[in-house]
Amino acid sequence: MQKIKYPKESDWSTILQRPTQTVADIETIVNQIFEDIQTEGDTAIVRYTSKFDKVQQDSYQVSRKELKSAWENIPDELKSALRIAKRNIEKFHSAQKTDMVFEETMAGVECWQEKRPIQKVGLYIPGGTAPLFSTVLMLAIPAKIAGCKEIVLCTPPNSEGKIANEILYAAELCGVTKIFKVGGIQAIAGLTFGTESIPQVYKIFGPGNQFVTVAKQLATKYGVAIDMPAGPSELLVLADDTANPAFVASDLLSQAEHGTDSQVILVSTSNDLIEKVSIEIDQQLEKLPRKEIASKAIENSKSILVKSNIEALRIINEYGPEHFIVCTKDENYFVDRIVNAGSVFIGNYTPESAGDYASGTNHTLPTNGFTKAYSGVNLDSFMKSITFQKISKQGMKRIGPSIELMAEAEGLQAHKNAVTLRLNELK
Repeated sequence: MQKIKYPKESDWSTILQRPTQTVADIETIVNQIFEDIQTEGDTAIVRYTSKFDKVQQDSYQVSRKELKSAWENIPDELKSALRIAKRNIEKFHSAQKTDMVFEETMAGVECWQEKRPIQKVGLYIPGGTAPLFSTVLMLAIPAKIAGCKEIVLCTPPNSEGKIANEILYAAELCGVTKIFKVGGIQAIAGLTFGTESIPQVYKIFGPGNQFVTVAKQLATKYGVAIDMPAGPSELLVLADDTANPAFVASDLLSQAEHGTDSQVILVSTSNDLIEKVSIEIDQQLEKLPRKEIASKAIENSKSILVKSNIEALRIINEYGPEHFIVCTKDENYFVDRIVNAGSVFIGNYTPESAGDYASGTNHTLPTNGFTKAYSGVNLDSFMKSITFQKISKQGMKRIGPSIELMAEAEGLQAHKNAVTLRLNELK
């Protein structure tokens, strides 16, 4: 990790820059694939899956036979772990249900708001070097609780044209309706336009690499909503001398092993802590099966020594981390004042891994500083709020004159007439 001591505020934007390509660097290929799939459908899906995943198949939809096989080939211990995680995620997301909001804004004028599920949603599950079956739980469970009728899952196949048994098991466990062995840009384009095989959806969820992130952003130009810009994983740990250096190092490495474009940052008021964490990272890194990936991510990562908690908080809010671990004596100071973070983990015994898998919170979170404006996935992500209103005759008599005056002031005579006609009838 690059060590930075007492950086000037004028240098923060450079220091906190993510190690990702800009949209301009990759949008040309994304646009081309979108155009091809819009016009050619499944034919383009087949071509691009062959090109990028080196797989050629006649059908990309997962069959009942494949689902049955996956169910039979998952160890019982893992099945039990998944069920525990499912229970906790269901419990936390079910608690997010809200009642109808009703208000009589004035006598005879009733307004209320109710939530309705998004009917068709697409879930993108990254595959690649680590098939993230945990993301299936994070997306499919709230979709099911919300009442989404069509839950379509896309994930890239491996070199044998298969999907990890764990992903298929989780999808079946959580009520996914259709599963397709399609990944990357072509999956997002397929969900955006619909093809002969892949249904068109109204909203797309899920993390992915930089290409998937740009593809999701492009999907919005064609009227398809997305959960958020969720790109390569990132973690910021704030720690002082009360933190366990081995724990801190393990948390940093847990995110670094996601991919070479992941980024982890350590912020501390203690140079001694930074040095101890650095030693721990080197020692733990040697034992990791994904050492090569984690090592490259660590090269893009930084430890930042600051003078005070005030400065630390300002840097953290400027960065807006996807995951934020607070492990300091004054944890309440940061917990109470953090405004830009996807998910916060507090204390020595709250690893980020807990949120990734089984504590109950959702791990699909905004990255690249989008925590300044976006929330992580939650139950409301799969729902829409619809407002209703009903005005009685007496209510129209009370509110009508105000509407007439406002409409006339805006020069919208038809708006005024819609009220005037009713008021004349009530005289």
